Amino acid sequence: MTEPTAAPRTPTAPHPPSITPVQVSPWRSLGMLLRWSLASIGAMLPLIVVVQAMLAAGIVIGFGLLIPDITAEAALFLSSGAPTILLLTIGLVIVPQGVARARASGALDYQRALPVARPLLLAVDLVVWTLIALPGVAIGLLVGHLRYDLAFSFDWPLLILASLLVTTMATSVGYAIAVSFPAMLAQLLSQVLVFFVLLFSPITFPASQLPDWFQRVHEVLPIQPAADLLRAGIAADTFTASGRDLLVLTLWTALGLLVTLRALVRRR
Repeated sequence: MTEPTAAPRTPTAPHPPSITPVQVSPWRSLGMLLRWSLASIGAMLPLIVVVQAMLAAGIVIGFGLLIPDITAEAALFLSSGAPTILLLTIGLVIVPQGVARARASGALDYQRALPVARPLLLAVDLVVWTLIALPGVAIGLLVGHLRYDLAFSFDWPLLILASLLVTTMATSVGYAIAVSFPAMLAQLLSQVLVFFVLLFSPITFPASQLPDWFQRVHEVLPIQPAADLLRAGIAADTFTASGRDLLVLTLWTALGLLVTLRALVRRR
């Protein structure tokens, strides 16, 4: 009598090796992204810095030519407003255009797929463009001093706080525009914003020169509060800023950060 044969055993597939994601510290990630961002700008970096410096000097000198027999008070108002225009132009115009191009080319999606915290993408732009803007701000004030023989009275704590808030607000709002609208529309909006900031915002001229309804509009927009805070930090003996300016600018900064960070962390 033959013994029953055992059923053949089905070979089990080997378990795939477990892959432990590499943990990269936020500071190292920030450093790598900074090098990437600077490398992507490449040889254009010195040119961008020079152009920003020329823009600041051009605002101080060129706008002054539009005012016949400009007084010392008007020259101080103009010169102390130039840094605001420079920071707003970078954040509301240059940043959204760059992000829109990155979206169109797929570079932004690639960065979002990297094993780094996505808010660092915004932090990198804040750091890079702040460093690019600083020489232009300094040159604009120097030109104002030399051209109009101005003496500035710096309130350094207020100036540093205002500069950080204005840069963060402008960059976050510009970033929010770039990630919330199609690339072409975002670039178009940034072009409209630059004209609005340069020509229709009380930065280089007092708000009293605008119609009453337009003054009310600027009371809820961040542009005039940004200019008032920076101006009070540059010429503290002449100009003052209110708590309302700080509140409006802070709210716009929070709104821009909220929209931008939600767009960056959203799964696609």
